[in-house]
Amino acid sequence: MSKNSSVIKDRRFAAVLLLCASIAWSPVLAQVPDIRGGQIPTLAPVVRETTPSVVNISVHARVKEDNPLYRDPVFREFFDLPKQLEKEVQATGSGVIVDAERGYVLTANHVVAQISKAQVTTKDGRKFDAKLVGRDPATDVAVLQLQGLRGNLKAIPLGDSDRIEVGDFVIAIGNPFGLGQTVTSGIVSALGRTGLGKQGYEDFIQTDASINPGNSGGALINLRGQLVGINTAIISPGGGNVGIGFAVPINMARRVMEQLVQYGEVRRGQIGISIRDLGVDLAAKESYQGALIAEIASGSPAEQAGLQKGDIVKAVDGTPIRSASQLRNLIGLTPVGSRVELRFERNGAARSASVEVGPAKAVPVRRTADQ
Repeated sequence: MSKNSSVIKDRRFAAVLLLCASIAWSPVLAQVPDIRGGQIPTLAPVVRETTPSVVNISVHARVKEDNPLYRDPVFREFFDLPKQLEKEVQATGSGVIVDAERGYVLTANHVVAQISKAQVTTKDGRKFDAKLVGRDPATDVAVLQLQGLRGNLKAIPLGDSDRIEVGDFVIAIGNPFGLGQTVTSGIVSALGRTGLGKQGYEDFIQTDASINPGNSGGALINLRGQLVGINTAIISPGGGNVGIGFAVPINMARRVMEQLVQYGEVRRGQIGISIRDLGVDLAAKESYQGALIAEIASGSPAEQAGLQKGDIVKAVDGTPIRSASQLRNLIGLTPVGSRVELRFERNGAARSASVEVGPAKAVPVRRTADQ
């Protein structure tokens, strides 16, 4: 055997040993299912821990609609017809127990709009009458409170939706088509979705976890079993799931809930600035995201804090700003009278300012994205 052949054989043998070692120690390959009795990866423990916190909501409401006969002038002349007719409708949706002691349930506003009576059913079949604490159409968030609590409720822990990333695994739990509690899984497809024309304050999490009619108000959870979003909408020509669903981030829903519980409504604030997204050239120049201050109202909290037109807001209270919509949402849902710490850039230099949030109507600024 030649010397070169011996060297090649030795190298091949070493390569085989290295491959075997990598297989033995690789944490990924070590999790490959063993169908002969070993442990198989499953989401069941997370699902088992979180599904008791997700409830079905049955809503009874009275809605008004135009009377079709009223449009006919002959009928209007000879008959005493009401302009509108009132009818009772029933709908189903989902909700999430977030405070077991006080019985608070987070859900979507459109599930309980025009509510006259609601009944909540837990996973174990218990039924509770529910009182509407408050609702906010602008974010599509509402809060119910269960009546006649008898203990043994389970609240789901709240996560931090600012920490989730595109590609994270998520689980959607709800009551699609009124079938009963159903679990689906997928990933976070996109963040900060806006412009859907659904609500006034948009910062949706997009997911491909199946979300169908009846899932609205249900839970979007991470693999730690934490609530990261409230399912709210789908995009589908036929009304069913096509892999594009949306959820309100829990950080936004939590801020709304706190105000609904305290005031029964959301008291929005502003600091008196008009903002817009960074242009393509400006964003690419420094490879960062943020919101550009396009205008400042005279005498506003922002002007008093020293902010100027052209400043680029990078963070609010440590939360990085991706877009003008996100900044608008953060300021708008901050309680009036609170102070926020803004980090911004001016001519390439990093600065910061503490700004007091004023009432939304106190400083009118005529722009499409005002704060």
